[in-house]
Amino acid sequence: MIDYIIVGAGLAGIAFAETALDNGKSIYVFNDQSQNSSKIAGGLYNPVILKRFSEVWNAKEQLELLYPFYNKLEVKLEQKFDYKLPLLRKFYSAEEQNNWFTASDKPNLTQFLSPELVTKKWQHIDSPFNYGEVLYSGYLDTPLLLDSYKNYLIKNSIYTETTFDYSKLIVNEDYVGYDGIQAKHIVFAEGFGMLANPFFNSLPLDGTKGELLLIKAPELNLELIVKSSIFILPVGNGYYKVGATYNWEDKTNIPTEVAKKELTDNLKDLIHCDFEIIEHYAGVRPTVKDRRPLVGTHPLYQNIHVLNGLGTRGVMLAPAMANDLFNHIEHQMPLDKNIDILRIKTFVSSLYQNGQKC
Repeated sequence: MIDYIIVGAGLAGIAFAETALDNGKSIYVFNDQSQNSSKIAGGLYNPVILKRFSEVWNAKEQLELLYPFYNKLEVKLEQKFDYKLPLLRKFYSAEEQNNWFTASDKPNLTQFLSPELVTKKWQHIDSPFNYGEVLYSGYLDTPLLLDSYKNYLIKNSIYTETTFDYSKLIVNEDYVGYDGIQAKHIVFAEGFGMLANPFFNSLPLDGTKGELLLIKAPELNLELIVKSSIFILPVGNGYYKVGATYNWEDKTNIPTEVAKKELTDNLKDLIHCDFEIIEHYAGVRPTVKDRRPLVGTHPLYQNIHVLNGLGTRGVMLAPAMANDLFNHIEHQMPLDKNIDILRIKTFVSSLYQNGQKC
């Protein structure tokens, strides 16, 4: 018998798999690649919500786990994933500058926002009101990480690429069984695919479609991240990721011309040089209306767990949430009420049967 079956190999699944392995636990991963939000993600991480100049929830704690977690994976998989790059927020008015200065004086934001304006001018970008610099920012090469980790799992014979059949899951008090494998626990980290999961599909996973572009702009010569209405992120050799859109209605992974035009129009407003669109990606982010992850143990089955709802900040959230869930399962440490699925009263009430509490 192994310790964990893990369903899903996006950022959430990988984070839990690696946390379990790092603590001497045995795992087996099932994944069908139907959800590609991690693979197409920009991979950008920063501790500030730039639209409102406010701190990302628990940013300091997440960063403390982020750096050692991904650095250890780089060593283990012999690949470079984490690129620490400055992030500049372009200002469009003196009012935005003033809002930045006000935010940078707040105790919870002082460590993340530079109080000095960045006045340097980059060719092909107009910036009459200059920039503000976000500290502790960068991006993760998520496609390379996911592919490298998948290859590692395959090499160690602990991975099967298949669509998980919930009807075949055997649930006993002391173990779960699936496809001939018995485990003490099963963790579902399926992203937007959770809506098909009969154990957790009543959780309020909303899903937000995002689209981004990979462009080539050899004249741009940008070596840092610039954020305006979109972000432009250098990935080397004159290539840049440009994103992202937000669509709360369309739940497909199909790129659209509407989003492509939106991104292209915003890009033309930001940079003034020729560029070529190389790729156009789309995926559905696993978002939650209260903007907090969905983590915890099923009220009826103490060996069935969920790690989901990382939304647009999966790179930052994944190591921390995986660590919290692991400690909750293995050491009975209580989960933060902000992430515990038991905060979702409609989910808990849906499990009442015949007047009995789960």
